Amino acid sequence: MSRTLSPLAPPKPPRGLGRLPAGRWFLLVGAIVTLLFAASIAFTLKTMNDTREARATLIEVIDPLVLHTLEMSTSISNEESTMRGYGRTNEAFYLQDYDIAEKASATAKAKIEALLPRVPELRDEADRLFAATDNWRRVYAQEIVRQVPETGKDTASNLAPVNTEAFGAVRAALAAQQSHLTLLHGDAASRLERGWDVFYGALATLAAVLLLAAIAFTLLVRYVVLRPVAALQAQVRQVAAGDFDTRLNVTRPAEMAELSGHVDAMRRRVLREWRETQRAQQALADQAAELKRSNSELEQFAYVASHDLQEPLRKVSSFSQMLEQRYGDQLDDRAKQYIKFAVDGAKRMQLLINDLLDFSRVGRVTGDRVPTSTTEALQTALDNLGARIEDTGATVVHDDLPVVSGNKLLLTQLFQNLIGNAIKFRSEEPPKIVVTAERKDGMWEFACSDNGIGVDAKYADRIFLIFQRLHPRDVYPGTGIGLALCRKIVEYHGGRIWLEESPDHKGTTFRWTLEATDE
Repeated sequence: MSRTLSPLAPPKPPRGLGRLPAGRWFLLVGAIVTLLFAASIAFTLKTMNDTREARATLIEVIDPLVLHTLEMSTSISNEESTMRGYGRTNEAFYLQDYDIAEKASATAKAKIEALLPRVPELRDEADRLFAATDNWRRVYAQEIVRQVPETGKDTASNLAPVNTEAFGAVRAALAAQQSHLTLLHGDAASRLERGWDVFYGALATLAAVLLLAAIAFTLLVRYVVLRPVAALQAQVRQVAAGDFDTRLNVTRPAEMAELSGHVDAMRRRVLREWRETQRAQQALADQAAELKRSNSELEQFAYVASHDLQEPLRKVSSFSQMLEQRYGDQLDDRAKQYIKFAVDGAKRMQLLINDLLDFSRVGRVTGDRVPTSTTEALQTALDNLGARIEDTGATVVHDDLPVVSGNKLLLTQLFQNLIGNAIKFRSEEPPKIVVTAERKDGMWEFACSDNGIGVDAKYADRIFLIFQRLHPRDVYPGTGIGLALCRKIVEYHGGRIWLEESPDHKGTTFRWTLEATDE
């Protein structure tokens, strides 16, 4: 009967700073560091966002506006020069160049219009530029085209004052917008530079916070963890060196103080249990000696059962047969039947004794398990059953069977019992027996299938019990130990055996597992 251990008594609570658990120390310091770190991160992220916005404004808005304004200035200048050339020469190709320049101006204007929502302060200058450009086209370009058929090459000189005034307004609007863009570009560049400066300062602050956090946690770990652990380690080493009376005591933090108290309580209990174990081991040694003596007596009993107990049975059988042979003519049929009963009973008793001996010897006197070829064990079993196989016309086929960790004698007995049962419990057809094996989860699963009379699934457990029979002895002879012996052999090899309850064929299928080997 196992003895239930009582729980250890709680250790004395620590005093002073030792009352503060390590978790509280780390929580306090961690909270402070987290707040500083969060503030630094927030400031850094804000700085990064401002810098990104300044950079985006400069690269994605201001610079493109400067470029598109320059493009528009160039295209409008091309419009003016081509239209002026057309007014002087009346050559049609100038109109083609004017159309190209006007389209370029329209494209630049569209791009400027797309960017203006992001720079609303430039809207007034852009509107003045667009209005001045439209006015120049209306009062000069369109008039040139209209008057050329009438005034010819004098058209340009006739409208020169109009061109000077209208295109001067365009140049003024362009200059105003370019000047405003220059101011915006300088402001954005300054913001970007300031943003980078602040960002680098934020990174330096964050690095300082991390450094301070590392220093704080290093000191905290040294004070709260390393020193107490080192003290406890030194005390434990003293105990491990054989000084079992050394008391384990650490004063801080609360967890280490409690731990040292519990470990010290366990030290005291282990010391006490060790002394009791010494006494128990002595008692166990005495029991082992008694068990060895008992096994020796069991071996002697097996010898007596196999020799001395069977000798009277052989005499009963022999003298009963001699009685029938010598005095058979003087005996009536009833007396002869009695003699037959006596001979049959003696033979069955002898067979039962042999089966019981085989059953008791499994795993005890059959040797160790070694890598064993199941093909060789099956072949030996088939050789032993050769006469019965030939008499019944049985067919036995098998796969290429593996090597397992087992005892060849027992595995031969296993195959012999299963195949013998398949032959015994055959149907009207000639017995056909199939033995297969497949690898599953580090084990070999074997199967022995036949086309015999089969076994009802409700007897799947009963058939493996010793002395259990499903048929009368005069129909199917036997002792009822065969399948029980098979189960004992399989369990000795670390496996299990079972009846397949729903085989996909007529007959019976037994399956069992055996431990695989690397060979």
